[in-house]
Amino acid sequence: MSQYLNIVSFDVPFPANYGGVIDVYYKLVWLKKSGVKIILHCFQYGRKPAPELEQLCEKVYYYERQTGLKKNLSLSPYTVVSRQSKELEKNLLANDYPILFEVLHTCYLLSDPRLKNRKKIYRHSNIEHEYYLELSRSEKSFIKRLYLKVEALKLKHFETILKHADLILAVNQKDTAYFKQKFPAVITEYLPSFHPNPEVAIKSGHGDYILFHGNLSVSENYEAAQWLMDEVFSKLKLKIIIAGLNPPDFLLEAIKEYPHIQLKLSPNEEEMTQLIRNAQIHVLYTSQPTGLKLKLLNVLFKGRFILCNPHLISGTGLVENSGLQLCNDAQEFIGHIHNCFIKEFTEEMIKERQKLCSVFDNAVNVKKLVEAVFSQKSNS
Repeated sequence: MSQYLNIVSFDVPFPANYGGVIDVYYKLVWLKKSGVKIILHCFQYGRKPAPELEQLCEKVYYYERQTGLKKNLSLSPYTVVSRQSKELEKNLLANDYPILFEVLHTCYLLSDPRLKNRKKIYRHSNIEHEYYLELSRSEKSFIKRLYLKVEALKLKHFETILKHADLILAVNQKDTAYFKQKFPAVITEYLPSFHPNPEVAIKSGHGDYILFHGNLSVSENYEAAQWLMDEVFSKLKLKIIIAGLNPPDFLLEAIKEYPHIQLKLSPNEEEMTQLIRNAQIHVLYTSQPTGLKLKLLNVLFKGRFILCNPHLISGTGLVENSGLQLCNDAQEFIGHIHNCFIKEFTEEMIKERQKLCSVFDNAVNVKKLVEAVFSQKSNS
């Protein structure tokens, strides 16, 4: 008997070129491989309908996100209110399959009494109110900073809707514990993000540059790039590449000050893969210990030496080893960069990384997902 699943996505998940949609897209890929028939519901704002999704899903619906100043006047989060749709309600009520809500932004129907007897799954990406509050601290624009702080308060209140879920799937261990404590009546399971890496594919040997990459339109990432330039990269004479989507003007100007730092602007997937595989060192930094960073998964599976601060692996279960070093301050980053830049990345290190990455194996995790969604387990 076929297994059907509704998935409500906060955005069109193709192309899979930024953190949140990467998990959604590769979840679709692996569910398709597992024989699950997917009815995908996408909110649209700036991204076009993608024919590629129709190859993975039985049906794909698109809903225009209702943006505008008026939506900000609601007591509910703007990210949620702008994703309300009568058409979505109608389409979800037209079948009786389980519904997987991708991140809190899509969850306004979670408490709808018409869905009381449906299995409802919440896919967590971040503790959203904590994430938005941290974003507000790194945002330079006063208006955006105010919006993020207000949205954080609304999201914290709105999060109580998760008591109506039957299952919570959290992307890291720390947040799994958070949801178990806050919503003890709801089954919560740890399920790492899906990603584009079928296996560890690291080049042995040596590269000649240091790489930092991320979606540079997000304040968390452009703040990280700015901090690294000011405190770490400016103190080095080595070749450094910063790569990512849509950097702000002030970051473009800052990079021009350093002739040894190159910018790779909005590289496509193939270019990004080559940048990751050919780098000698990957420097990753975040000011907030939330969710699971997809760029971390990419460099774990494809990259040589990784240097990051403890926040970046918080809740992942990852530990330091010969190819993954934790840095608590700028001086430790600089010291580890000098040490790692002259080393070979060996076959033994690759085997060590393969063991480290086993928890993030898509083939294993899709089995967990299918079992969690279609089992009859209950906490009640």
